Amino acid sequence: MKAYRAAILRFAPDREPSQSAVFEQDGLLVVGPDARGQQVVQAAGPYAAVKDQYPGVPVQHLPGRVIAPGFIDLHVHYPQTDVIGSPAQGLLPWLQNYTFPEEKRFSAPDYCAQAATFFIAQLLRNGVTTALCFATSHPASVNALFGEAQARGLRLITGKCLQDRHCPDGVRDDTEQSLIDTLALIQRWHGQARLGYAITPRFAPSCSPAQLRGAGELAARFPDVWIQSHVAENLDEIRWARELFSASRSYLATYADFGLLRKRAIYAHCIHLDDADRALMRASTAAAAVCPTSNLFLGSGFFDFAGADRMGMNYALASDVGAGTSFSPFHTMLAAYYTGREGQTKPGVSLSPQALWWQHTAGAARALGLEGVVGNLQLGCEADFVVLNPQATDLLARRTARAASLDELLFALIVLGDDRVIEKAVISQAF
Repeated sequence: MKAYRAAILRFAPDREPSQSAVFEQDGLLVVGPDARGQQVVQAAGPYAAVKDQYPGVPVQHLPGRVIAPGFIDLHVHYPQTDVIGSPAQGLLPWLQNYTFPEEKRFSAPDYCAQAATFFIAQLLRNGVTTALCFATSHPASVNALFGEAQARGLRLITGKCLQDRHCPDGVRDDTEQSLIDTLALIQRWHGQARLGYAITPRFAPSCSPAQLRGAGELAARFPDVWIQSHVAENLDEIRWARELFSASRSYLATYADFGLLRKRAIYAHCIHLDDADRALMRASTAAAAVCPTSNLFLGSGFFDFAGADRMGMNYALASDVGAGTSFSPFHTMLAAYYTGREGQTKPGVSLSPQALWWQHTAGAARALGLEGVVGNLQLGCEADFVVLNPQATDLLARRTARAASLDELLFALIVLGDDRVIEKAVISQAF
């Protein structure tokens, strides 16, 4: 067992997100193995109240630091790391001019391996300890990312991208073979160590009805795997999807019609939904991955936080690298604050610092169906955490020194923070 003394941030599961943070200025986090040998939280609370319960356990003192749950990235593309910051007029030109040419390279296992190594290092550098990732249509890309995540102990979910039409040679797959490959990858990787598989149609327009039907059949066969895709990001994309699947009530309903809208289904963007779509998301217990930096970058629109809350729709935050412009959860939270203020309806919403932080940790865990497993420092959670330095830059140190409340401290970190704030990311290891 090990113990860490510092300020501790965690989230009460029974509170509304904007008031859910629990903060101990002088706290103690105790971690140790559970029955599986996995390192989990054994205790977290005030130092004075916890220390005598664990005599003899070595304590690492981290004065001036904050221990917080590791961040969760609910939607990120590891093959797009090298096209981040590429200019384009919008989503569809960006895919054609940058994404597809880069993803062709992932037919080579060596290229996949070096990309996976760099990508996971970037996640950890930015304090991301759990991620739901897109790979490419090549099984080699999935194997490389899972292999690197397993070597680093990361909790990671990914899957082979399904796209058998409307994309160029080199990334387009064969319908039947794509489903055979998906099944083989599920059987090889799902549930190994801290790894999970996600059935991954790129988006409905890239998939034939036969491929979507096959994906839905696999989802029914393996109810504990995840599903990930994109929906309602861009108006041109929506028109295209409606032309291709005119029998469905909406773009989102297309996925439901093929059995791809259920628990553990994560749909990126969800910008241009109506209330019927939001009700469908709520009823299915699927969740939206809100990607504010990519939505701003590609000019796609603003996620309607107020509309989602009104309809009880589940959502959390994601970077969406490479259309997303940063691996940093601080940049993502700040962009969510900006886009919430702008909103689809007026007036917009002012997202609280606690709610923003919750959406990138405990809220994202809930969206994944992993509440109480990751994204928090409550008893029994896997011991993934970050050590934050509120004095990481001169400006941040001046501002946090004047913070008169927890919200002010968290908001200063959101506005002024980046990877320099992440002094260390600690991954729960099984022994």
